[in-house]
Amino acid sequence: MLRFLTAGESHGQCLTAILEGIPAGLKIDINKINNKLARRQMGYGRGGRMTIETDKVDILSGIRFGETMGDPITLQVKNRDWGNWIKEMSVNGQPFGDKVTAARPGHADLAGVHKYDRKDIRDILERASARETAAKVAMGSVCQQFLETLGMRVYSHVVNIGGIKADRNKIDYTQIAVNDSDLNCMDGDAAIKMREKIRIAGQNGDTLGGMFEIIVEGAPEGLGAHIQWDKRLDGKLAQAIMSIQAIKAVEIGAGMEYANNPGSKMHDELFYDDKKQVYRKTNHAGGLEGGMTNGENIIVRAVMKPIPTLMMPLHSVDIESRQEVMACKERSDVCAVPAASIVGAAMTAITIADAVLEQFGGHAMTDIKAAVASYKSRLAKQ
Repeated sequence: MLRFLTAGESHGQCLTAILEGIPAGLKIDINKINNKLARRQMGYGRGGRMTIETDKVDILSGIRFGETMGDPITLQVKNRDWGNWIKEMSVNGQPFGDKVTAARPGHADLAGVHKYDRKDIRDILERASARETAAKVAMGSVCQQFLETLGMRVYSHVVNIGGIKADRNKIDYTQIAVNDSDLNCMDGDAAIKMREKIRIAGQNGDTLGGMFEIIVEGAPEGLGAHIQWDKRLDGKLAQAIMSIQAIKAVEIGAGMEYANNPGSKMHDELFYDDKKQVYRKTNHAGGLEGGMTNGENIIVRAVMKPIPTLMMPLHSVDIESRQEVMACKERSDVCAVPAASIVGAAMTAITIADAVLEQFGGHAMTDIKAAVASYKSRLAKQ
């Protein structure tokens, strides 16, 4: 079973992640982790923070000579901006700097200071910040490398920003995993329109959200289970994606379209090929039926809301003066949907890796590879 924790604040010294459960004998390419971290920082519409940070991972434990040993893996991503916040974020000493007291609508600010009985919203926003997702991406890259050794790939792409939708007929799904678009969008024409909409939103002090799609290739049939609510893999995936900052909706496969069409058009019919192997002509289910993988590609889509920090702030309240004010302004992005798509793939990889480990067990890669191969062999005979 896979377990993980992250720690650290947006302007603290670093972000730290501890990942436990990765078997021994997995070769880890640190360059792949750093590549994912760089991809998380990409995107037209990102703010000034990304010009300061160049995220690189430091591996503090769990890996020796490029190979996992079976003990917890500790990953650290340093915050270069910490140098500008040493006094404001000091562990010791007296409070320094102006308090943040004007809550931002749509952020964790108000509920957080009420719940934790704080007088400075910075005590909440530092941890609620999406900066924390750098730790998730580092762990997700480790899990993606684990899955790749077992024949599975996890990747993502942006399909909507601010209402500008990618044309699915223009998407080459064989190239998504290697595309280098700054918006992570496979429709070049849509990307041009997306950039223009982001530019205008930035000029107006506004922000934009959107939608991204995550695809898992090669997952064997039968991951997850139907027997209890917390064993269902679609539920675990939904929870994992919804845990990402600013995500407000998740759909699997055809998702919302199930509400608009009859069952005769939406359920994936079953056929036998000439070798008497079952196949489907469609994948409306998104690779999951009854809480289990069905052998098709897993398709998950997520909606990210516009970032709550606006340069033209919304009406709000001041928790100290108890007056109506305009919300505070923090350095922020105009649009971070491309970055969120990388985080979504990371959280999906962690979730699928956990399902694989739960099903096949083992503390060494040799044992897991053998178990997966044996399982696939049995399925092929059915």
